[in-house]
Amino acid sequence: MPDKKRDRRIKDVGTLKALTHPLRAQLYRLLIIARAATASQLAEQVDEAVALVSYHLRKLADHGLIEEAEPQSGDGRERWWQPASDGLSIRDEDFRDAPEKAAAHTAASRLFFEQRADMYRRYLDERAHWSDAWTTASDDSEWLLRLTSDELAELAKEMGALVRRYEEHGRAADAAGDTEGRENVAVHTYGFPFRL
Repeated sequence: MPDKKRDRRIKDVGTLKALTHPLRAQLYRLLIIARAATASQLAEQVDEAVALVSYHLRKLADHGLIEEAEPQSGDGRERWWQPASDGLSIRDEDFRDAPEKAAAHTAASRLFFEQRADMYRRYLDERAHWSDAWTTASDDSEWLLRLTSDELAELAKEMGALVRRYEEHGRAADAAGDTEGRENVAVHTYGFPFRL
């Protein structure tokens, strides 16, 4: 298999719509976390039938979002899947040139936001079950800044580079077997203009 690209930039409505299905978006996110999984493993996590999960995995594969992975067990009947890239990039500028494309991008952005908000709500509901170290390390911040669009773009670029540095560190530690005390961590940032 060829080396994975850092981020795949989605520019077409068909691929965006394929990913915007709520179950497919959830399956894609689970594959990013697991790095490789079978339909059976994913079906357990999402509490859906294996046949339904297999169907949606094939749809993601049809659009190049996921691909078959090397088998992780000796059972040759199992089909393993992995993300086709280390992440996805979806930019407004690629969907502005037609109203239906803009509407699809808005719908996708809303779905992804709701799924991220659900993740955070779940953390809040379960916070009492996490250790003091994890609840102290967790962050919920808001900054209200006065910036130009160029400054906002630079801020997003710098924040992305910082998060990628930590991502690479975590992957290297996992590969070295250093998993003690490691958990999956979601980092969500939003930078957008607003007027009072």
